[in-house]
Amino acid sequence: MALHQHSFFLSEPLTLAEVLQTIEQGKSLAQTNLQGINLSQMDLSGIDLSGTNLIGANLSKTNFQGANLQKVDLRRASLRDTNLSGANLKASYLFRADLQGCNLVDANLESAKFKLALYDRHTLWPEGFNYQKSEAIGPKASLSGFFLNTANLRGADLSYCNLRGTYLSGADLTGANLEGAALSGANLQNAFLAGAYLRNAILIGAELQGADLRAADLTGANLEQLKSIAGADFSLVQGLTEEARAMLRSRSSKELGTWNSYTRNNTAQSLAS
Repeated sequence: MALHQHSFFLSEPLTLAEVLQTIEQGKSLAQTNLQGINLSQMDLSGIDLSGTNLIGANLSKTNFQGANLQKVDLRRASLRDTNLSGANLKASYLFRADLQGCNLVDANLESAKFKLALYDRHTLWPEGFNYQKSEAIGPKASLSGFFLNTANLRGADLSYCNLRGTYLSGADLTGANLEGAALSGANLQNAFLAGAYLRNAILIGAELQGADLRAADLTGANLEQLKSIAGADFSLVQGLTEEARAMLRSRSSKELGTWNSYTRNNTAQSLAS
């Protein structure tokens, strides 16, 4: 998608007042620059916004039922709880868009790009659409080997995701739901996992150096053959069996004596709590 070729990227974005005036006059908003605009909770059903620049726009709870959004640039746009049922999103670009709670039933998603868009269990997809392999992030997504370093996934639902070998160093996974996630070989170095829900997650061979796991729920998690726990903070973790705690305490003194630069605790101290 040759975004740089569109002239609207060189023009000033329309204001909300200008958008409302254009709609009132029955004129088209296709191919316009609406970057960063707030159209939240508006009824724009059936509107033609084809080719429009909606980068970073707030479109949460907006009604776009049956709208023409073909080739629209929706990078980083908020589409949380938005109604896109029956909309035409052919060849649209939704990189890092927020699709949590979004209704996409019967939408045309042909050639639409969803890389790193965020969805949750409330997102409704068209029948037969393979969202798990769309490169979007959410429950049961297939993200093996992806580069998600420093990604903001705070509170995200990543339950039962395939995250084998995924690069998550420095990622903010605070309070994230990682229940049953496959994290074998994943790089979680310096990741923020405080309060994360890791029940039954598989972390075989994962890299936990410097990870903040304070108050995380590790009930049933598989922590075998971890690459390193140097500087990892396990303070107040839940569900860690005595056997698993003993296994972690048996790591090298160098690892156990390493301080976490963020929490200011060393690994040995955190495993004693």
